[in-house]
Amino acid sequence: MKNNRLLIMMMVATLVVAGGCSRHNQERDHGVYMLLDTSGTYTEQLGEAQRIINYVLSELEPGDTFAVARIDTGSFSEKDIVHRQTFDTRPSQANTQRRVFRETIDQFVKEVEPSSYTDITGGILQAVEHLNEVGPGSKTILIFSDMKEDIKEGYVRDIALQLDGFNVVALNVIKLASDNVDPRKYMDRLAEWEKRVESGGGQWKMVNDMERLESVMEFD
Repeated sequence: MKNNRLLIMMMVATLVVAGGCSRHNQERDHGVYMLLDTSGTYTEQLGEAQRIINYVLSELEPGDTFAVARIDTGSFSEKDIVHRQTFDTRPSQANTQRRVFRETIDQFVKEVEPSSYTDITGGILQAVEHLNEVGPGSKTILIFSDMKEDIKEGYVRDIALQLDGFNVVALNVIKLASDNVDPRKYMDRLAEWEKRVESGGGQWKMVNDMERLESVMEFD
């Protein structure tokens, strides 16, 4: 009888340990939402965006979430999400999901047509909604854009951003011809976005050196 009782206790202990090992800790997951500016000639920069996407895919682990969406005339829409994926906790399945992700983005870049307007605010609002719904432990919004917002008449975007707990990274913020004439326009544009993000409780930074992609995912 004692032997049977000991055996049962050992089996229960094994199940508890196994359950603890297999239980997924969502608080340690990363959620990344990347916005791609597709307005005007900025589509010519999308090759650089592919490099960043491939880097992020290589850094994310099973259980993490990644979504890529376009910035166009009205970006507060799930229809602008090009691809999204929460990676399987099984490494082999996660690798397959990464491959499909890359192929989908490659096809998008080949076929995308420039949009007439640039609704960055709408894209950020959609990113916040998506990542809050997924609920990862850390939430990062990557914005691949010159950060020059151009809103179509009738669209309301004078909206306070709710970014508590979010990291926001502006990427490849190229200078426009008008910025070369008056550099204050470039500096003021970035200062205004930084103010909006930090006023909403978010953490802001800009990464323009595409040779140092490791800094994209680094935060204090």
